[in-house]
Amino acid sequence: MKFLFEISHPSRVHNFKHVIWELQRRGHDVKIGAIKKEITYELLNAYNLEFTELGENKPGNIIRKIPLIFEAVYNLHNIASEFNPDVFISSYSPISAIVSRVHGKKHIAFHDTENTGLTDPFTAPFTDIICTPNCFKRDFGKKQVRFEGYKELCYLHPKYFKPDPSVLEKINANVGDPLIVLRLVSFSAHHDIGQHGLENPIEMIHRLEKYGRVILSSETHIPKLQQYEVKLPPEDIHSLLYYSNMYVGDGSTMATEAGVLGTPSLYISSFKGTLGNFIELEDRYGLVYSYETDREALEKAVSILEDPNSKKVWASKREVLLKNTIDVNEFFYNLITKND
Repeated sequence: MKFLFEISHPSRVHNFKHVIWELQRRGHDVKIGAIKKEITYELLNAYNLEFTELGENKPGNIIRKIPLIFEAVYNLHNIASEFNPDVFISSYSPISAIVSRVHGKKHIAFHDTENTGLTDPFTAPFTDIICTPNCFKRDFGKKQVRFEGYKELCYLHPKYFKPDPSVLEKINANVGDPLIVLRLVSFSAHHDIGQHGLENPIEMIHRLEKYGRVILSSETHIPKLQQYEVKLPPEDIHSLLYYSNMYVGDGSTMATEAGVLGTPSLYISSFKGTLGNFIELEDRYGLVYSYETDREALEKAVSILEDPNSKKVWASKREVLLKNTIDVNEFFYNLITKND
């Protein structure tokens, strides 16, 4: 079979890489079309995944993104015309949805973000299967297939992920050093319009560094905080999260990644209470806690950091999660090759 993957976000490189490798190993043909967003291209190159450029994501409101959509549709259409795929695969993208319908081929979407109402009219009608976690709060009817797990388990389950302690050497740290990862996102995605996250990162850092070294990961450059940034290959971030004592920030993907790795994770966002995976990770597993304000998050952070057993506690919570979830890669592979 022939599979055409569209990758529009760095996390989707991780999300799809093991399935792509397994497809290739079993003799299937795979093509990748990728949108340049943050470190997407760097990750694809790091994992030796060949791809064709679809266009570059521009920060700003939805109006600024319209030219990209047309450009990406045109480029993906050209790839499909030459490759003639049997199945289009995306992270619930209107680009793949539209092009798949033009070519009369199946579109399978891996979807875990509830607040995508703006793109629904251009995606849902042209998607054959919408694959979501069980905790996903929306209902797409008969075309929706649910699974017990999260997209982050595609690449962070122990079967697929082994933390690399050499990441600590790269930041001049040792095993056991107290490390706190702080993540800031730009809120430039279409589903981020009108939302907010961590509002005073400088104060947050000054309060947190009493308990350990703060390492900043930010989508935008903040000169006043430059001293907290470290230069790491993008594929090393998960090992850093694994060895850290805490994650704090408004990056939703990294918040979930930290939680499923067994690192205390605090997510600061006005999206609190709207995303099914965060509700479940907090209420069922106690791995990720969500807050709307810096103050609430800081109070929780201090209580966790002052507990010397917090990492052991989170490691135990992670074991419970792993026992209750499936091999998401195996599930997704079987789903997309069902008619093989």
